[in-house]
Amino acid sequence: MPQPASFVLLEKAIGIRFRSKEYLVRALTHRSALRQSRSNGHNERLEFLGDAVLELVATEYLYRFSEKSEGELTSWRSALVKGEHLATVARELKLGSFLYMSRGEEASGGREKPSTLANALEALIGAMYVDQGFEKAAAFCKDFILVRLQELLAQGKHRDDKSFFQEKSQEQFGVTPHYEVVEESGPDHDKQFVCAVFIGEEKIAEGEGNSKQRAEQEAAKAGVKKKGWE
Repeated sequence: MPQPASFVLLEKAIGIRFRSKEYLVRALTHRSALRQSRSNGHNERLEFLGDAVLELVATEYLYRFSEKSEGELTSWRSALVKGEHLATVARELKLGSFLYMSRGEEASGGREKPSTLANALEALIGAMYVDQGFEKAAAFCKDFILVRLQELLAQGKHRDDKSFFQEKSQEQFGVTPHYEVVEESGPDHDKQFVCAVFIGEEKIAEGEGNSKQRAEQEAAKAGVKKKGWE
């Protein structure tokens, strides 16, 4: 199995020195690295924990940051914790180079796969929480993820593309768009979906993601662009 880069470089980049390197190793171990083992040593449990920590930190931050309505703050939070944004942060930290994964996963571009990078970043937050406590994990979230809020808002990343596409479709055509899965690929633990969005019988665009919901969002995003509704 390919050996990842030295953890010293990562710890320096994030400004945290782990007391127990076991948590760091677990956070950076992709499921594919353990396919031949019965061990549960991959990062999905820490990812589950880190996702919850990040959502709480983002929610508290936005509550104190703005007097906007619950609905608007929910959209902002969604932009902050969205896989696309997390993958961008992970790339800047070069997180892919620190991952343990199978040769096959690496050969298929696993170190740059957005979903893998986003999941690893969440797992890293979970590992920080367990090893360092809530305050350190929260500080990381604020310094590396929440700090991008204004940038995301300026880019319109807080917009829910499915809702926006539906509003424009109903406004212009009086029709509610619908979505269909047109392709599935990959093993059960790492499925990829391609969904198409239709207005009536016309297929407008397709999108891909590691869940049907994400694939639909990507299809809606592509549809907005194709229709010139940006």
